[in-house]
Order: sequence, then structure tokens, then C-alpha cells
Amino acid sequence: MNPLLMIILIFFGVMAGLLGGFLGIGGCVIMLPALYFIFNYPLPLAIGTTITAVIITALSGAIGHIRIRNVDYSTVWAIAISGGLGAAVGSLVFLFIAGQTPLLNAILGAAFIYVSIRMLYEGLSRRKLQPKTGDRVPGSKVSKFLLGFGIGVITGIVGLGGGYVLVPSFIYLLNAPVKIAVGTSLASFLSMAVISSGFKLVQGVVDPIAAVSLGAGTAIGAQIGARLVPRTPTWLIKSVFGTVFLYVSIRFILAAFGIRI
Repeated sequence: MNPLLMIILIFFGVMAGLLGGFLGIGGCVIMLPALYFIFNYPLPLAIGTTITAVIITALSGAIGHIRIRNVDYSTVWAIAISGGLGAAVGSLVFLFIAGQTPLLNAILGAAFIYVSIRMLYEGLSRRKLQPKTGDRVPGSKVSKFLLGFGIGVITGIVGLGGGYVLVPSFIYLLNAPVKIAVGTSLASFLSMAVISSGFKLVQGVVDPIAAVSLGAGTAIGAQIGARLVPRTPTWLIKSVFGTVFLYVSIRFILAAFGIRI
């Protein structure tokens, strides 16, 4: 790979990590569209490379949160096991639809619409979560198993998941404290990323050098992003990136119909 391209990918990884560390949503929502729309990677290759890079992000973030005791281990085991199973199922589905780029574009467009609406709503309304205390994610084992399996399937198919789905699910559906939701999400998602990446490596849809470059960047950016939380208005960041993700979702949906903008 061209050394200049590696540097550019590391830079994009840092930007993805910054956003992930700041909002707790992970870097995949930046890396995947960047690979596809900016670097012109084939969509299956962009998906496989992104989910492989996220292994480094999740591992780095999980270690950091374990050190400061922001992880509910009982929930991690439930989500990691069920999510790993779901990721295997989703990866098998991906095997059959990898050549159907319009379908993958439509699925990703729908996924990014969720991200954009959530961010715009929380950003423009300047919504603030009521602080919650505790060191656990509430909810039954069955609900966590079903949640993990569903997110694992999504991860296996489109290389997205982790923070962008797990964090809001923990907070809004299971009423978890934010810091516990973020830390538990990163630790839980690692199994999904590893299994999804393994399948895609076997399928030959991973650019290992690009994945390592992006992953190294996200590991750096996540540490910076976490330190910016007290200094930057969260509503402003969410509003800006919500608008960006709305544009990304529209591009994916239009690409499903063969329209490039």
C-alpha cells in the first residue's frame, strides 16, 4: 500500500476514534462510508475492512473502561455469547448477499438513517439524559440474549453495530447508567467484531493493512475524544454529525438505485 494512503487512513481512523470516544458510538460509522465513498473500495471489502479495524477500537476502549470499572461483566458475557452467535449467522447471510451491492446499500442506508435521526433529535432538542447511578445494566438475561443476538446479526451483515446500537439500547431500553453502557458496550462488542472479521478474512473481503491503519488511528482518536467530553457542547457535535450521517444515509439509499451523488 502507498505510504501516503496509509497516513490518510490513519488520519481518518483518528477522526473516527474522536467521534467514538466523544459520543460512545464507535468509529465504524465514519470508517465504512469513508472507505466506500472516498476511497472507492468495493462495498463488501469496505464492510470487511471496517469490522476488522473495529477490533482494535473495541479492545483499546474496553481495556480503558475496565481499568476505571465501567463494565458490567454479567452483561458482557450475555451479550458477547449471544452476539457472537448472531455475528456468525449474519456473516453467513453476508456470504450469500455480498455480491448484491444494491441490497447492501439499502441495508446500510436504513442503518445510517437511524444514526442520523437519533443524533439530530438529541442534538437539536439539546436533550440531556437524567443522571443514573449504579454499576450494572438492568434487564433479564433473556432480553440481553435477544438484544445481543439481533445486533450480532446486523454486525455480521453490514459491519456496523457495537456502540451505535448497543449504547442507546442499554440506555433507553434497559435504563443503564451512561458510563456503564459505554464501557459494557465496548467489551461486549469485541466477540462480534472478531467473529465477523474472521468470516470476512476467510471470504477474502478484508484489506488487512487498511484495517490496521484505521484501527491504530481510532485507538489514538478515542483517547483524545474521551478527554474532549467535558469541554465541547455535546448537542452541537450531535447536530453536526447527525446532519452528516443523514447525507451518508441518502447516498447509500440512492446508490442502491444506481444513483451516485
